[in-house]
Amino acid sequence: MAASSSSSKPLYRRVLLKISGQALGGTDTTSQGISQKMLEKMANEIHQVHKLGVEVCIVVGGGNIYRGITGAETHGIDRATSDYMGMMATIINALALQNALEHAEMECRVMCAFPIEAIGETYIRRRAIHHMEKGNVVIFAGGTGNPFFTTDTAAALRASEMGCDLLLKATKVDGVYSTDPVKDKNAEFHPTLTYHDVLTQNLGIMDATAIALARENLIPIAIFSIFEEKGFAKVVCGAGNFTLIKDKK
Repeated sequence: MAASSSSSKPLYRRVLLKISGQALGGTDTTSQGISQKMLEKMANEIHQVHKLGVEVCIVVGGGNIYRGITGAETHGIDRATSDYMGMMATIINALALQNALEHAEMECRVMCAFPIEAIGETYIRRRAIHHMEKGNVVIFAGGTGNPFFTTDTAAALRASEMGCDLLLKATKVDGVYSTDPVKDKNAEFHPTLTYHDVLTQNLGIMDATAIALARENLIPIAIFSIFEEKGFAKVVCGAGNFTLIKDKK
């Protein structure tokens, strides 16, 4: 089910990895908080890619701690306020991941969409690019800095601003299927899709704003499993199991 032929060398110069908050929570979908085991795994995965000479930036979600839309729907919190609370959750995850990367002996910078001077830098596009050119991993926290936008949209936005060659979304399955592969053993795997396919079929891989932004800037999107060993490096080298979303199949 590989989406492209394998290569021993990376196919991309600069990539953005989107990690959901749920992924950082580990394999237990009912758990709240951060899994140390998953943090260490992601740090190792990122280190492997970085050693290939690929510039890496990351957007983290916050759903393992607090999800804005859920807070608004369940607790009656004003949606804008709830979304800001979700942005704060992404900062917690970003700092945890930064610590794990530093333990893996990597230089890492956390940049937030709004000022948090005591614990990280405020996002400035040119500074972020400079960090990556120096070999530092950059973690973007705080989403877009605005309510009503998801961290998927933040990932597409930052990938566009950074001039990334690929946006990778780490999920709990190894790509996109016609139906839920957990519930349907006959689900059809899609090795490639177009942006148009994702939008018109309402596949729910990422929100429509994120897909549209990636399409406008011609940034391919790879959907792969966060649990696959060396999955991140495999995708960057064109190997392993993943779905590639691009302009044309």
